[in-house]
Amino acid sequence: MSSPSTPTVTAPRKQAGRNGVQRPGDRLFSGAARGSGLLILVILAGVAIFLITEAWPAITAPADAIPGGEGLAAYVAPLVFGTVLAATIALVVATPLAIAIALFITHYAPKRMAQGLGYLVDLLAAVPSIIYGLWGFQVVAPASVPVARWLEENLGFIPLFAGPTSSTGRTMLVAGVVLAIMILPIISAVCREVFIQTPRLNQEAALALGATRWEMIRMTVLPFGRSGIISAAMLGLGRALGETMAVAIVLSVSGGITLNLIGSGNPSTIAANIALQFPESSGIAVNTLIASGLVLFVITLAVNMSARWIVKRANRSGDGR
Repeated sequence: MSSPSTPTVTAPRKQAGRNGVQRPGDRLFSGAARGSGLLILVILAGVAIFLITEAWPAITAPADAIPGGEGLAAYVAPLVFGTVLAATIALVVATPLAIAIALFITHYAPKRMAQGLGYLVDLLAAVPSIIYGLWGFQVVAPASVPVARWLEENLGFIPLFAGPTSSTGRTMLVAGVVLAIMILPIISAVCREVFIQTPRLNQEAALALGATRWEMIRMTVLPFGRSGIISAAMLGLGRALGETMAVAIVLSVSGGITLNLIGSGNPSTIAANIALQFPESSGIAVNTLIASGLVLFVITLAVNMSARWIVKRANRSGDGR
C-alpha cells in the first residue's frame, strides 16, 4: 500500500527590510547617517580643541600682558555683557512679532496673500548681514535719535533710558533692533511650519464649541506649537549671539558694562570685536581674541543645550507625563 504523498512545505521567503534583514541600500544609508553624525561630533571636538589650544597662552598669561592690562576676565566681561544684551533685545523684539506674523499667515490671511507673504518673509533671511548693517547705520540710527530723546525725557528714571542720548543713534538699542529684524524670518518660518501642523480636528472642535478664532488659536494652536516656538526662539538667539558685521557697522563702541541703551558708551559684542581687532592684532592679542571666541563658543553651546532641555520639558508637560 503506497503511503500518501507528504505535502512539501516551503519556507517563506524573507522579504527585504523585514525580519531583521536589511537591503544593501538600507545598510548604506544607515552607515552614511551614522557617519555623518559622528563627523559632526568630530568637527565640534576639533573646533573646541583648536580654540582651547590657541586661547591657552592668553589664559595663562599675566594680567599686564592682556590688552588693557587688567587681565583676561576684565577684557572679556564687557564683551560677554554686550553680546548677551544685544541678543536679548533682539529676542524680546523679534519673538512676539514673528509669532504674530506666523499666526496671520496661517490663520488670518487669504490663501493667495498668505503664500506671497510667506515667500516675502523667507526672503528676508537671504539678505546679507552687511546689508542690514548698512541699512541700520544709514537709516535706522538717524531715525532713532528723536525716539531716544523722547525716551530720555519721559523714561529717563529707568536705567535703560538714562541718557545722555547719542547724537549719531549708533546705540545698543539700534543694534538690538537690527538683530531682531535679522532673526525675525528664522523664528517666523519655524513657527509657521509648527502652526500648520496643528490637528485640524482640534481647531474645528474648538470652533464648534463656540470659540472665536483667537480663542481657538489660544486653546489649540499655541499649546500645540509651544515646543516649536521655544525651538524657533532659541535658534534665533543663536543667530543673534554670533552676528558680526551688522553689529560692527551699527554699534558705536566706546564704553564698558552699562545698561544705558541710548547713550554713546556701548559695550561691543564678542563677534564684532574679533572682526574689528583681528586684522591689526599679533602675538598675545590674537590669543586673547581667540579666548573670547572660546567664551562665545561655550555660551552658544550652553544656549543650545538649554533649549533642548526646555523643549524636552515642554513636550513632557504637554503629554501630561
